[in-house]
Amino acid sequence: MEVNNLSAETHYLNALEALDEGDRVKALEEAKLATSLDPEHTEAWSIYVEATVPARGEQMTMLDAAQALAGVKKIVAIDPSRLDMWVRGGRLMADDLGLLHDALHWWQKCRNFTPDEATPLVEMASILADMGEYEEAQRRLESILEENMDVPTSQFTRINGLLNLVRAAALQDSKEIFRPYEKHHNGWEAIRQKMKKPPMSENFIFLMISVPLLLGVIYFSQQFAGQGWGSFCLTSLVILFIVLFSMRTAKRWFQLINRPAFNLLRAMNFEASTGHTVLQEDIRTSVLYMYIMQRKPRPWQERTLKIIDRGSGLPKNWKQRLPDFEAHLSYVEDLDEEDEDEGLRPYEEE
Repeated sequence: MEVNNLSAETHYLNALEALDEGDRVKALEEAKLATSLDPEHTEAWSIYVEATVPARGEQMTMLDAAQALAGVKKIVAIDPSRLDMWVRGGRLMADDLGLLHDALHWWQKCRNFTPDEATPLVEMASILADMGEYEEAQRRLESILEENMDVPTSQFTRINGLLNLVRAAALQDSKEIFRPYEKHHNGWEAIRQKMKKPPMSENFIFLMISVPLLLGVIYFSQQFAGQGWGSFCLTSLVILFIVLFSMRTAKRWFQLINRPAFNLLRAMNFEASTGHTVLQEDIRTSVLYMYIMQRKPRPWQERTLKIIDRGSGLPKNWKQRLPDFEAHLSYVEDLDEEDEDEGLRPYEEE
């Protein structure tokens, strides 16, 4: 039997070298050895996470995503200040595995350690909007502005766009907002009416609006505008206006025309998130369902197929439980009190 006399640091360096060389199998093996010798070696756990994720161009499996998430949880348990790992864990939960409810609680827990960071609030707002909880999403985004958090320019653009979206959606009658756990919601019938076709693309809608208008402008400019620099400038301005108008209109029509597709997506996400089935067989075998399913990450697909095979329907007493979005405030207060107590100890001992 071979005895391992190498230190955790040596195994970590071996794992790092293997990962740089593209040998993920060896990197994972060495990272496991390093973490078994030193369970709090965060850099070795980081290598473990990287090694479990396939190289670019290869598809991740549900097992890969689960292993990576386990490594991420180890890292944030040791060092909760690692925002990069909170982000990675949140993306693995929400995007790859479809665990939206878990991701919400994950991001709220992140706020306990990073109360001044805008990222957890943005991610929670995005998930809440996907779930149809527009008012809660709006409150999360508005708190970023109210608390005057530092936000990078790139993220501010996303926040502004998402805030405009949820504000408009929150103005709807609450009965119109599709909730998959409501059996008799009108949204189910709308899905059935559109389920035989894939959703209409925004580019196609843009072309439907802009092409006839542009052809009309070209025709009338040749007939009435004449030639010359002034005519050219006027025609160019009209074309620019039509393009901008068509882009804005296409975006709005895209949301309206494809609302049944978005509702079905919400129902599919609900199943993946809760582990309970709410879709009828005719919808599950439709063109629209297959179109959405094929565009989901492989781990998400594998989890969903397991949920379908298990066939666990929604319990009668099921209720959606959102996190306590103010929990981080009491957590921070407790930390402050502990700091004050620690500061008094030397004096009391004297």
